Amino acid sequence: MAMRLRGRWVVPAVSGLLIAGSAAVAAVFAAGLASNALMLAAAVVAGSPIAVHAIRALAARVIGIDLLVTVASVGAVVIGQYWEAAAVTFLFAVGHALEQATLSRTRSALAELVAVAPDVAVVLRVGGQIEVAAADVARGETVVVKNGAKVPVDGEVVAGAGAVDQASITGESIPVEKAVGDQVFAGTVSRGGVLRVRATGVGADTTLARIIHRVEEAQDAKARTQRFMDRFSRWYTPGIIVLAVVAGALTGDVVLALTLLVIGCPGAMVISIPVSIVAGIGRAAKDGILIKGGEHLERAAKITAVAVDKTGTLTRGRPLLTDVVVLDPDADRAAVLRWAALAEAGSEHPLARPVLDAARAEGPPSGQFPEAAESIPGMGITATSDGHRVLVGNVALLSHFDIADVRGSDGVAHELAAAGRTPMIVAVDGAVVGVLAVADEVRPDAAHMVAELHRAGVRTVVMLTGDALPVALAVGSATGVDEVRAGLLPQDKHNAVRELQRQGHVVAMVGDGVNDAPALAVADLGVAMGAAGSAVALETADIALMADDLRKLPQAIRLARRTVATMRQNIAAALVTVALLLLGVLIGGVTMSVGMLVHEVSVLVVILNAMRLLRRRAQPSAAPGAPAAVGRQLEPAAA
Repeated sequence: MAMRLRGRWVVPAVSGLLIAGSAAVAAVFAAGLASNALMLAAAVVAGSPIAVHAIRALAARVIGIDLLVTVASVGAVVIGQYWEAAAVTFLFAVGHALEQATLSRTRSALAELVAVAPDVAVVLRVGGQIEVAAADVARGETVVVKNGAKVPVDGEVVAGAGAVDQASITGESIPVEKAVGDQVFAGTVSRGGVLRVRATGVGADTTLARIIHRVEEAQDAKARTQRFMDRFSRWYTPGIIVLAVVAGALTGDVVLALTLLVIGCPGAMVISIPVSIVAGIGRAAKDGILIKGGEHLERAAKITAVAVDKTGTLTRGRPLLTDVVVLDPDADRAAVLRWAALAEAGSEHPLARPVLDAARAEGPPSGQFPEAAESIPGMGITATSDGHRVLVGNVALLSHFDIADVRGSDGVAHELAAAGRTPMIVAVDGAVVGVLAVADEVRPDAAHMVAELHRAGVRTVVMLTGDALPVALAVGSATGVDEVRAGLLPQDKHNAVRELQRQGHVVAMVGDGVNDAPALAVADLGVAMGAAGSAVALETADIALMADDLRKLPQAIRLARRTVATMRQNIAAALVTVALLLLGVLIGGVTMSVGMLVHEVSVLVVILNAMRLLRRRAQPSAAPGAPAAVGRQLEPAAA
């Protein structure tokens, strides 16, 4: 046992040497006491750990494969079949070592995550920069991250700029530029520049620690198919024992009974599912996709409909200026923008920012602020500067100040609204000068994601949003979703998912987990995007896409389907092998050692098939060109 603890290959190696020694003695001196003693020693070395496992399983009222091998090998020794006993136990020990080696190999993603955990940190304390253990950094302290160093904590950049390799967390292959205010994660690596980071998460409270914990749990979690196989084996193993006893009693052939016991061991079947699940979840983790367990992996493979929130998922949740329509013949685009920016400089409305950003991008900042500004609820804003009164808002705002719409701004505003944009009429000193429009920016990869979902086998992609219908239709047209449902409250999204399920769909819901919580809860699979740094998303979602990358979703579904297909292939191979071997024993021609050799070959085939999942498949590249930004109607009234 002491030797066994030193490595998984010690037992089969010693047993194999004893078998080889027995064969050599028999070849030189003919078979006799010495060769039989060596063969018996080989059976004892390889069979002792198996017998220990069998006894422990029986103590827990479990009849497992180890018991079949133990009974068969002991029986073979009793009737003098030393070679059969040694061969069976040796081959079983080799198979067990292969299984353990494969599971260790497929857990490589977890090992790599543990390896990237930082050991030390450079902290700014009294006296300057002090190197301490990463676990000793306190929340709120400032750490210094230099080029080539690992980030020791989760935190916010408070000074400096540089590029950070986030592959260990998000799966992104290209380093991400970081500046003041950006978030960084423990275990990522600086690839240039020097950053000062205020620690917001330390020790077990970092994103990396949570990912390690979740991947570990996920790889140990059993899938529905695996639970079925566990129940199946509880009946199968006693069934094989009964078959062997009956066959031996009817034929009087003890060797036949013992052979049936050995041949009936479903070794490949036992390893077929866990090795596939561990490999699939490990591959996903390397690609920045956190799948919370085997059951969720299986369910992801059955997805037929995906419900997607709009704001923050298909769009960036950040409005941009899309249109500047000049209506005053004496004005130009720059003038309209300048007047609008002057008024918005005194506004706190969310739509003020895109106007100010666009004005700054198109010309030098004026630095002007209005002398007075007043927000008119539901209408817009009015501002005064250098004796000029500027209005930015909707048609109701013009009526409120008795401004005649002689230049058709109402019609222009309706056209922009119908296109999914939020219009804002700009008037100066009682006359309309133009109309602006803003819209939420559609993600460049949104249309590509929808197309890839269809290619991955998803039949229906539905957009669920609380926004106005024109806005929703514009985003739906740009992204290519199959169905658009607008003006929804959280409960309406819940009902929409239920309706899809009643239609026979297995539904995945992709959302931000806030107003989408009811829909995420009722969906067959909840998916969180951009979950890095979000403890809530990591804890609640069934699948967490660590990077803010929509293409990870179809990638996760394809991987899930590959994993489930591999599980089915492995189960089929294992069942066919056992059935053919049992038939071969009953009609004659298959011996105990030959059958066990075929068994171990089938185990190796199953293992190699599962390990194919560890290979990274080339992902389809995003379609060239981003779709045009389309609208998000934040509210009927403009700024």
